[in-house]
Amino acid sequence: MEVSNINGAYNMQLKPVSGLRQIIVDNSPNIGNTPIASATTSLTKSVIPTPVRKPFIEANTNQVELLHLSDDCIIPVFSKDNEKTIAHQEFIEAVQEAAYKAFPDAKFQTPEIRVSHQIKGRTPEAIHKPVKELLDNEKTIYYERMAFIMKSTTIIEKVGGNELQLTIGGVRAYNQENLYSRKSAEKFKFFVGFQNQVCCNLCVSTDGFLEGMRVMHVRDLESKALEVLHNYRAELHLNQMQKFTNYSLSEHQFAQLVGKARLYQHLPKKFKSEIPQLDFNDGQFSTIAKDYYQDESFCRDDVGNIDLWKVYNLFTQANKSSYIDTFLERNVNAFDFNQGIVKALSGSNSDYAWFLS
Repeated sequence: MEVSNINGAYNMQLKPVSGLRQIIVDNSPNIGNTPIASATTSLTKSVIPTPVRKPFIEANTNQVELLHLSDDCIIPVFSKDNEKTIAHQEFIEAVQEAAYKAFPDAKFQTPEIRVSHQIKGRTPEAIHKPVKELLDNEKTIYYERMAFIMKSTTIIEKVGGNELQLTIGGVRAYNQENLYSRKSAEKFKFFVGFQNQVCCNLCVSTDGFLEGMRVMHVRDLESKALEVLHNYRAELHLNQMQKFTNYSLSEHQFAQLVGKARLYQHLPKKFKSEIPQLDFNDGQFSTIAKDYYQDESFCRDDVGNIDLWKVYNLFTQANKSSYIDTFLERNVNAFDFNQGIVKALSGSNSDYAWFLS
């Protein structure tokens, strides 16, 4: 499937993608070359290996394979009743199944998985050993935070001359669970949006993001993900991003925006409550200011003007420095912020006008 622009309206249609090696997996519990313990074997799935590209998030993350999560990592439990948590790989597998059901004719690359905050331990037989004498089979690990994406190679569109691919993914952060208590509903974050293939920045809108996906069982993850996928309005999201290309900031306006954004964090509480929320920090605005001049794809033009599609991508690029547990919220905030600036520039009544005044 592809989302395409015909006479100003977006339609969903099939489009073959050439030049990419395709692996067809028939009646097998494996997705690509990665074992999937809970995959439905009666489904036929098309998976394309993920090429080596820029990561979708940087910060202090590392890329791992699904097999590593399944074979090398322990699963945390709720300490009061020893009930296991839903493992990272179970979350990924559930989202994969939802994606294949929501887009049965689409092809997806194998998931790109990023992890951080490794938690180390040891087996009981190694309890008295010095650290330097520990063997590999006596060490245990799991990752407190995990984010992943899976990109479709058949659902594509262009905005501002950049190719966008439909992208589905999620975040799991154990630091947001009370693992010292009894088992309760566990929290996940799920999204569907697009990834800009020029820079691998994610484009996520409010209606494609579910921040508080709380479930007791892994089977509930798939149904809740499917609900978001069915309600996601890709055509509207693309139209909104396309509108960014129609509005520009002068160098003076851009400097005003960045300056006011850095003042925002220090406003008196009452005044701050009257202005729309902005989640980015000073370090990220320093990156945005630097890339205004230096970014190869999204910098200003020769006279200092910059359209809001480029500004939006400067925001999503700076967001890559966020930790996993705040990454998606800031991504959505970048979209909302730039939509607000569009309203301010178009003369609509917008509280975002403060950032340009």
